[in-house]
Parts: sequence; C-alpha cells; structure tokens
Amino acid sequence: MSDSMTDEQFLSSYDPAAFPRVAITADTVLFSVVDGKLVAVLQRRAQAPAKGSWALPGGFVREGEGLDEAAARVLATKAHIERIWLEQLYTFGAPDRDPRMRVVTVAYFALLAAEVVQSAVDAHDDLMLVDVARLPDLAFDHAEILAAAVERLRGKIDYVPLAFALLPEMFTLRELQQVHEAILDTQFAKPAFRRRMIDQGWIEPTGEYETATPYRPAELYRRRTDNA
Repeated sequence: MSDSMTDEQFLSSYDPAAFPRVAITADTVLFSVVDGKLVAVLQRRAQAPAKGSWALPGGFVREGEGLDEAAARVLATKAHIERIWLEQLYTFGAPDRDPRMRVVTVAYFALLAAEVVQSAVDAHDDLMLVDVARLPDLAFDHAEILAAAVERLRGKIDYVPLAFALLPEMFTLRELQQVHEAILDTQFAKPAFRRRMIDQGWIEPTGEYETATPYRPAELYRRRTDNA
C-alpha cells in the first residue's frame, strides 16, 4: 500500500483469497461439583469427524457474530443452558487440531450449580457429566482444552471467589470446604480451612442454622456483598 493510497482504494483491490482460510469455533467447558467430584459437561458428536465421540459443547462462529455471542449460542443450542457467566479461557490454534481445515478455537469456561447441569444432562441423551479425573477419549484437542480449564480454575480459586457459583445462597462451612476439596483434588484440615475462609473476608455468618440433619446443625454462611 503506497503512502498516497486511501483505505477505500486499498480495499477495492484487496483479495482475501490470497491468504489461507481459517475458521473460528467457540468451545465451552462447563464445570460443576457433584457428589464431591469436579465434573464437566460433555456432548456426544452426532456428525463426522469423530462421530460418536465425546467432546466439549462447541460450534463454528457465524459471520457477523461476536465470540461471546457465539459461546452463548453454543451453550443454548448444544448444552441447553442459557444466561450464565462465561470467562474466556485461551485460544487453541494448532494447525492439525481439526482434520477438516485450519480451525482456531476460542475456549470458554463456567461454573454452574449441580442442579443446573444435572437438569440439562437428564433431559438430553447426548449430554454426559464426567469426573475430570476420569475422562473418556475426547475428540480433537478437547482433552487439552479441558486440562487447561482445570488448571485455570485451580489457579484462581484461592484469590477469586469462584466457589460461590457452586453453592446455594446460604451454605455451611462444610459445604464450602467440600467444593474447594473437589476443585483442588485434595483434603484440608477443617480448622485451618475454616480460619482461612473467614480471614479472607469473603463470607459472613447469617445467624441461621441448617435443618433436617441427623447431626448437630451447622451455622449457615453467605457470601459478603460489600467490597471485603
């Protein structure tokens, strides 16, 4: 492009076909904690390539569609879950990651309450909840994507209050500890964990206690809504 050429002049002769064609997809990693295990939602592929294999819910970004819009549409049409918070994870672009053509995927992840993901899975035969420590063979590079999402989640949980997305509005410290243990795949000493959670300033007691329990009722806490 010469110094005197305008954008209009340049674009009038620009040929996109002169460059390699690249498609973009959005793939989603949906986490929850079920029965003390960190789980993710998988979908069985209905079409080739990798027909019949398990994969992360995903799809191609449409022309004129933003990445976040595409991820939200994928969730609604593939995982049958709508209006949730998504965080962009990473971009995966190995040249051979898809046998059809050069495909770059932008991965997202989210944390959802157990009842949300369980309801979606129970209603659709092509969806499955799987323990992230016991994955089946996954299509494409989706095992790599899921592993990156687990690493991101574990790296953030100590300084970002992510665990509350997996808990009811009011919860016990026991339930909070169970969520942290499931995500980090480790066990904590109860007194030290509870002291650390309280010292972080993210939670506050409600003055209420759990009911319908065979044990001594535990006090219920909630996430603080101020800037603490």
